[in-house]
Amino acid sequence: MDKDRGWMYNTSHVSAEYIEKVNDFLDKAFAKAAKGNEIYNYYKWVFHGEDLPSRLNVHSESDDDDARTHDDVGGLLHDIFRGTIEEFSDNDEEGIKEDTEELTEDAKKFYKLVEEGQQELFPGCKTFSKLSFIIRLYLHKCIHGLSNEAFDDSLTLWREAIPDIKLPKSFYEAKRIVKDFGLDYEKIYACSNDCMLFYGNRWKPKKDDVANDSNQLTKKVHNVLVKVLRYFPLKPRVQRLFMCSQTAKSMSWHSKERIEDGILRHPADGKAWKDFDEKHPEFALDPRNVRLGLASDGFNPFRTMSIAHSTWPVILINYNLPPWMCLKAEYFMLSLLIPGPQSPGNNIDIYLKPLIDELKELWEVGLLTYDASIKQSFKLCVALLWTVSDFLGYAMLSGWSTKGMLACPYCNYNTCSKYLKYSKKMCYMGHRRFLKDDHPWRFNKRSFNGDIELQREPISLSGTKIIDELSDFFNKFGKKQKKKANRNCPWKKRCRHMLDLMHIEKNVCDNIVGTLLDIPGKTKDHVKACFDLQQMGIRRDLHPVQSADGRRVIFAKACFSMTSQEKEMFCKVLADAKVPHGCASNISRCVNVREKKISGYKTHDAYFLMQYLLQVALRRSLPRRVAIPLIRLGAFFKGLCSKVIKPVELKSLQSEISEIVEILCQLEKIFPPSFFDIMEILCQLEKIFPPSFFDIMVHLPVRLVQQILDCGLVNYFWMYPTERYLCRLKSYVRNRSAPKGSIPEGYLAEESLTFCSLYMHDGVKT
Repeated sequence: MDKDRGWMYNTSHVSAEYIEKVNDFLDKAFAKAAKGNEIYNYYKWVFHGEDLPSRLNVHSESDDDDARTHDDVGGLLHDIFRGTIEEFSDNDEEGIKEDTEELTEDAKKFYKLVEEGQQELFPGCKTFSKLSFIIRLYLHKCIHGLSNEAFDDSLTLWREAIPDIKLPKSFYEAKRIVKDFGLDYEKIYACSNDCMLFYGNRWKPKKDDVANDSNQLTKKVHNVLVKVLRYFPLKPRVQRLFMCSQTAKSMSWHSKERIEDGILRHPADGKAWKDFDEKHPEFALDPRNVRLGLASDGFNPFRTMSIAHSTWPVILINYNLPPWMCLKAEYFMLSLLIPGPQSPGNNIDIYLKPLIDELKELWEVGLLTYDASIKQSFKLCVALLWTVSDFLGYAMLSGWSTKGMLACPYCNYNTCSKYLKYSKKMCYMGHRRFLKDDHPWRFNKRSFNGDIELQREPISLSGTKIIDELSDFFNKFGKKQKKKANRNCPWKKRCRHMLDLMHIEKNVCDNIVGTLLDIPGKTKDHVKACFDLQQMGIRRDLHPVQSADGRRVIFAKACFSMTSQEKEMFCKVLADAKVPHGCASNISRCVNVREKKISGYKTHDAYFLMQYLLQVALRRSLPRRVAIPLIRLGAFFKGLCSKVIKPVELKSLQSEISEIVEILCQLEKIFPPSFFDIMEILCQLEKIFPPSFFDIMVHLPVRLVQQILDCGLVNYFWMYPTERYLCRLKSYVRNRSAPKGSIPEGYLAEESLTFCSLYMHDGVKT
């Protein structure tokens, strides 16, 4: 049918053209009759070769000022169901009779939402339709964290206040309406041994319940699935990024609006992004092609530490978006929800298979997608750039063991490690290898391990080298499978994996505070450490000495040991510190001046302590040769966390590597070998990062500098946004007996509202 409706107004009603057009209209209207001879409401034309009107609200569309104060529900429906509209338009053009086909599920949803979008909220209401008000009310619930019961009570109150109001009767009815805007997820059954995914029923047996002791009657047995993986398909979610013209335009920001002046602000400014473009010019040709990062971490969905349970979500981060949108939770995509109660470990690859298969298809074949910003369809491709995780997740996603002799994935085979006999831990010294060849400390035997250092800085394995060594390796999965070590290469996976500064800094702060305040269980300066010094034959002034009567052992105090008064002054400085609102939590609650200890601070508190407060507390409590290296250490972390790095600062940041190694060598002369331990950190909750304090400071921050140059600023691949997102997922759990079912349902509802909020007027809080 001709979409031009000028004949309705500009043609005589007795003309042959007008009569022909009317007959044509009636023929096609009855051909699309919903039931019997009933035709659709054509007060607002939808499925007759026309686009959905920009607004379904009852207010006047001609008043632009008034339009800006109302929600564009019509545009929302048009963008979500564009494919359905086009399908019906094609049917019109091809003359397909509707009575020979059944309506699709999307069409049924669309009809229902259009009908509710055209209903007045109550007679005479010119501001809201029924649909727009339900969306706004649900959005209000999510923003303010209202319970389901509170939402039900609100609906009851509205119906009492306005008897003629058209609202759902309960929260669940409103939820069903909002879910029609969203996408869905798939349930994939998994083997209880984590060895495979399969489709079909695999049930966990449940004991019969005895109903009557006298008759020994049994109740009906309810089958329970052993393990269910929730998979959220990627294709419709990347298509939705281009449905709305607002987000569609932002998807090309990195190419069209990013300032290319050599300053690091975004991953697109990094070397890895540019090298990828050179290697894959066809992919880089269209800036709309999506580049993703994969983040994963485990969490306890029950909000209590008394229950050992680990659920692992897999989250996709969209790096096409500008910096102010890229790391917001609203633009994260939940891809997988791996069930607990235990971590999948190395078997996480089994659960990643659906995502990997879809990513391969999106890379090789592409996906036809409609770009609302330019009103054209194009073939969309997707690439996965890297993974983001803590060091435990690093071991799972890469296959590299982050403990033992070769704990550092960058030094790999050249990792300098030594087992401490008395502390029964691995330590990682030998930091002089990173200094220049003619540095005098390389030849200083007395202050270090008694030998000169002639080794060069270890060179990291290239991606090509790793893939070549993995060519003949076959990884077996499953809890009951015997793990076969790859003697050629400790790697087991093929992907770039990023180091997380957040946990690195937290563990560094833990080691500094625990050792300086001599906190039991956290200090690295203990009795066994002194015997390790004796066994290694270094720092003889700290070796244990037998007393004259031979009944006890005397231990000397190290230069970093503080007196009781110095510890009290150190704690008092931190307790009395006043910080701007929002910069950090109330750190004073973590400081116990009387007991001279600090505990219970979070990762962001450690960030603030390390970069701002410790420098002040150290100045009066420690001698200069101890305080100055630690102050420089905090300044180095602060430099790594800059939001913008200028070109002139890149060289200084790179040269800071040698300076930080000098600092670490100074500290190596001061602190005991156990201070370099990795095992204690790996065994602590949320302290699961690589070689204790100094090994982290040598290997990871040094590698972080190159990582920044390659991939952009650290805030794009640290775990702060991911862990905040885990808190949001945890908040979805309403039914603790089924947390893994509550999370997907809550996510789908909020995913729908996030998209709907793009069509709310400017004054709406979203």
